[in-house]
Amino acid sequence: MAGADWGTMGGMAQTDNSPTVTLTGGVTMPLVGFGTWQLRGRRGYEAVRYALEVGYRHIDTATMYGNEAEVGRALRDSGLDRRDVFVTTKLPPGSAGRERETITASLRALDTDHVDLWLVHWPPNGSALLETWKQFLSLRDQGLVRAVGVSNYGTDQIDRLIDATGQAPTVNQIPWSPSRYDARLLADQRERGVVVEGYSPLKGTNLRDRVLAEIASRHGATPAQVVLRWHVEHGIPVIPKSGDRERIASNFDLLGFSLSDDEVARVDGLSSPSRGSRL
Repeated sequence: MAGADWGTMGGMAQTDNSPTVTLTGGVTMPLVGFGTWQLRGRRGYEAVRYALEVGYRHIDTATMYGNEAEVGRALRDSGLDRRDVFVTTKLPPGSAGRERETITASLRALDTDHVDLWLVHWPPNGSALLETWKQFLSLRDQGLVRAVGVSNYGTDQIDRLIDATGQAPTVNQIPWSPSRYDARLLADQRERGVVVEGYSPLKGTNLRDRVLAEIASRHGATPAQVVLRWHVEHGIPVIPKSGDRERIASNFDLLGFSLSDDEVARVDGLSSPSRGSRL
């Protein structure tokens, strides 16, 4: 399987037939999650409830999505043990300096005493970059969150956090797809013990591409499933979002096939050097 050498990270495992990665600190994170951006109100609640019924055990939300309450209610109504579902939320860009107040409000909305992963949604400006990270580490140590990370950070910004505190983010959630594949960036992050998590995995992907179509046909899968499985083969957590029940189920149905090293390499080759991740 591609991407098997993970350096300081715990590597990839499989729990209850769902692949996972162990973050620095020992927190286990399912590789396939359910994104909730733009899913609000009853539609958001029903989408999350259905995702949990299908088998997702990783739900990604954010304070700025305005749907933490719906996510919390769906989780509660699912009847699942809270310990069995990995929940991520994020600090809004304008909330630097109000970290405790913000996570307290998130926990109240989610109706839980902790979140499994809390991310800085976007890098704060100036000195807030470091101060927010120090607050994240403190609130983690107080037990309000199990792991802390960042989103949309460049490697240089992560290095500033490490230099100041000696601790790297466990996760950097960034846009990721075949067209954005960047082996150097992935290696740089992993050398620092950071798990790259991909969002918008299908956005900007030509699902009619001949390479994806050929691989999909060989496995009796859809091109979208090939793209998501490609993330899993690389050990990159992925959080596809949909409000459509059929697509929610299809996006999770990735365990019935795997990609060969050659197929992974062919999908890697869809990246455009002029685009990349730009992080």
